[in-house]
Amino acid sequence: MLTRKQIEDREEQILASYACKSKHSKGRVYTEKEHPYRTCYQRDRDRIIHSNAFRRLEYKTQVFVNHEGDYYRTRLTHTLEVAQIAKTIARTLRLNEDLAEAIALAHDLGHTPFGHSGEDALREIMKKHGGFDHNLQGLRVVDLLEARYPSFKGLNLSWEVREGIIKHSTSYDSPSRLKEFNPSLSPTLEVQVVDVADEIAYDNHDLDDGLTSRLIKEPELSKIEIWRQAQKKVSKQFSNLTDEVRKFQTIKQLINMQVTDFIKESEKRIHKFKISTVEDVRKAKQKIITSSQEIRNKRKPLRKFLFTKLYSHYRVVRMSDKARRFLEELFEVYLAKPEQLPPNTYSRLKKENVYRVICDYIAGMTDRYAQDEYKKFFEPYERV
Repeated sequence: MLTRKQIEDREEQILASYACKSKHSKGRVYTEKEHPYRTCYQRDRDRIIHSNAFRRLEYKTQVFVNHEGDYYRTRLTHTLEVAQIAKTIARTLRLNEDLAEAIALAHDLGHTPFGHSGEDALREIMKKHGGFDHNLQGLRVVDLLEARYPSFKGLNLSWEVREGIIKHSTSYDSPSRLKEFNPSLSPTLEVQVVDVADEIAYDNHDLDDGLTSRLIKEPELSKIEIWRQAQKKVSKQFSNLTDEVRKFQTIKQLINMQVTDFIKESEKRIHKFKISTVEDVRKAKQKIITSSQEIRNKRKPLRKFLFTKLYSHYRVVRMSDKARRFLEELFEVYLAKPEQLPPNTYSRLKKENVYRVICDYIAGMTDRYAQDEYKKFFEPYERV
């Protein structure tokens, strides 16, 4: 039998000196008795997986709205892919794999329905009412909105996982700045690992979905060096592959190339900046977990290609604009007559601002639920 204490002792023996050890956690907002068989980060991971917000990710858009096909990524499948990549990098660098996994599983809990277009809609509506940011919303979800425990609101996650949600930062995201998490200090290496895993998953799996949807064509990618490089590796290993298998193997190579580069470059930077403690990581003025300049240069054309050929494709833009209008009009309906909100949401208005209550409600919707609500309000023969 392996107890929590023994797992914590193993961490001291196996993990690097700059990794976040479970027994050194800053703890939870509400004090709880430790679990006999799980560390605090393992417990956080399990709480996230069992939350309502995590399950709803299954029906929230990545790029393609859920009803467009069963193959395409959703926020849930994207989150699982991020967690898988993050665990690989964390394990190899001897970081706390459980902490990285928990942060990865929680990193998109604050996302709206309909992807970034939904977030843009709520950001615009809430501009004069406290604002909207999906990292901050993610923290609201785990701190306040999940109702699963009799003694406190939220999931009562450890400080380090909550910091990971707030300081999550990629080229698609900006870290939120809350005094509780000291914005002047850099995030832990586990947080930085999730950031890079998110970017790797985002780019390569959107590429996969784009090819499957035929919004982008494989011959168009032949002009991009990193794609040609991955294809060449596949061709050396295999012959007579079907188009589907060749596509999968090429994207697999792309992911492997980037993960390997991140691991090697991060190891170099750990030594270069003499990182030996978590405090060293926090004082560092630049990210430690990053890719080489060579890979950054090779990724740029691929990301530009995705932006111009996929994210800016007229079908994606149409759906994004349609989704934005859905949420704007739903917000107006609830605002004009809040009594139309479900009773448990409406009851919050006694103590909370109406804009924030409606924002929380809409942000928590799945694509499908938002579409159904829209039909109930605007299609005359739809049952309410």
